[in-house]
Amino acid sequence: MGMTLTEKILAAHAGKERVEPGELVNCRVDLVLGNDITAPVAIEEFSKIGVKEVFDRDRVVLVPDHFVPNKDIKSAEQAKVLRDFARAQNLTYRFDVGTMGIEHCLLPEAGLVGPGDLVVGADSHTCTYGALGAFSTGVGSTDLAAAMATGEVWFKVPQTSKFTYHGKLQPWVSGKDLILYTIGEIGVDGALYQSMEFSGEAIARLSMDSRFTMANMAIEAGAKNGIFPVDEITESYIAHRLKRSYKVYRPDPDATYAAEYDFNVEEIEPQVAFPHLPENTKGISEAAGVVIDQVVIGSCTNGRLEDLRVAASILKGRKVHPEVRLIVIPGTQQIYLDALKEGIIEVLIQAGAAVSTPTCGPCLGGHMGILAKGERALATTNRNFVGRMGHPESEVYLAGPAIAAASSVLGRIASPVELGLKEVSTVA
Repeated sequence: MGMTLTEKILAAHAGKERVEPGELVNCRVDLVLGNDITAPVAIEEFSKIGVKEVFDRDRVVLVPDHFVPNKDIKSAEQAKVLRDFARAQNLTYRFDVGTMGIEHCLLPEAGLVGPGDLVVGADSHTCTYGALGAFSTGVGSTDLAAAMATGEVWFKVPQTSKFTYHGKLQPWVSGKDLILYTIGEIGVDGALYQSMEFSGEAIARLSMDSRFTMANMAIEAGAKNGIFPVDEITESYIAHRLKRSYKVYRPDPDATYAAEYDFNVEEIEPQVAFPHLPENTKGISEAAGVVIDQVVIGSCTNGRLEDLRVAASILKGRKVHPEVRLIVIPGTQQIYLDALKEGIIEVLIQAGAAVSTPTCGPCLGGHMGILAKGERALATTNRNFVGRMGHPESEVYLAGPAIAAASSVLGRIASPVELGLKEVSTVA
């Protein structure tokens, strides 16, 4: 009996020939990640273990991104814990204001994650790196402490469900729409403690930025991880980034799956998730018309260059609706710089957007875009739970950058088609 992609990576890191779903395995890790919310707790627990040094200073990465630049005294103290620990441990990769980015945008960009890796992070969206053919998943802060000390962590091998996407994408449809549609079909617990393995000719044509988005939101279906096969698009992305060897794993033809799903993407229009769950999805033809107060384009889900390009192509020559606040947050400093060079930032500002330094701020109701009672936001973020972006009586709708940009102009949830834009274009 063959193994799935996730099973092969876990077996290799457990030093075993094969593993099976439900089996408990102890695995070596390739990278350990913490941020300014989760790492302070892990660092406190690390000090209790009695170990003087992390297992490998090249493989422990701390990224302060949720409340940085610090919004208040408490967040400043949390970030200082990371800075002090990174300095004391002489960590190789020390990110901070001016060099940091949103962690799940930053690590792939910096070449710190590659195919076949096993990555754990004390953040649920660590599953983002599955886009590179890595097994990556979120863990608790105490597990993070143990991983920093030992370089190992235990798992229950998850079952795998296979998601195959056929056909050619409609205009303005991206990875965000595919994953929202999928979650809408299977529910927020439809892949509970499973690996979501993505495949099909539509996936083979999908950009890396869209793949990161889909892997990122696997957790919103309850999954342990999301993972993509490594192909030429993956290889091209890591070619000038990853400076070390890596191993590509592929699922066996006779691998066993808990479930298999097939989707015709030609039937999938741009999606919008209504409050208060990512599974509450509707196509734009049904969702259009909801009046909004704020639009956020950014986050670890959709703060990449492709997302900003799409938004700018729609906003060029147009103005943000006078009753809408548009906040745009590039995922990293490099994305910000690239967007500057391409003229994207100029287009966004001329349209009336506020452009921020990289931060997770508004996604979790932290800062840079808190909602008041009764306000509605359309966001390219990944969660729309009650009170997620502020007041418990506010509402968050989720969509991709195309719908977000068009909606910011019209003051209501809308498709770029309503602006006369039938095909995706570039800013130039």
